[in-house]
Amino acid sequence: MSDSLKPRIKRGFGPSGKLRPHNLRTRALPYLLEDFEHRCAYSMRHVQIAGGIRQMEIDHFDPTLRSEARDSYSNLMLATRHCNNMKKDGWPLAHQIAAGSRLLNPTKEPDYGRHLFEDPKTHELVGVTPAGKYHIDILDLNHDTFVWERRKRAVYLKLRGESPVTFLGPLDKLSQLLQMLKEQFELFIPYIPPPPAPTNGPKTPCAS
Repeated sequence: MSDSLKPRIKRGFGPSGKLRPHNLRTRALPYLLEDFEHRCAYSMRHVQIAGGIRQMEIDHFDPTLRSEARDSYSNLMLATRHCNNMKKDGWPLAHQIAAGSRLLNPTKEPDYGRHLFEDPKTHELVGVTPAGKYHIDILDLNHDTFVWERRKRAVYLKLRGESPVTFLGPLDKLSQLLQMLKEQFELFIPYIPPPPAPTNGPKTPCAS
């Protein structure tokens, strides 16, 4: 498990002035796209694979906040329509939070590589903490389309590490083909490490 405590996403200051429900998309979306590198805060799916800007939504991470705090830039996340629809206004109850079940905020804490890992055989996400398990479940991060994309990325990485296949054609055509594949690969969900190997020593509880 990674020992890094750095958040996966470094959030900027966002737009100046107050944000309101009616202007969130016009004012906050450009900043969210830049800060989140055009990827969903939760699934890491790229805007282009998600179907373009129109398919991306602005999620209020903590829907229990009220007034200006709810619409503050620090509470806004770039999300695919799928993730936003699954999360909706859901938020763990007090007893769930006490048990460690909560949503992970990638702008304030590490998520992938600490709470969330990828099974190298099934390419499904695995939660190793109560927070990780809750996060996967509430956002449906093992939806078929996410698993398909992670599998395609894994296949590409495997093929890239093997000897290149014979290509019967001009070298410039091969170069163009490889460039196209590289550009497509870079849009896939980034690499996610597998779960940490079990040890024979005493178990140390994972932080929730």
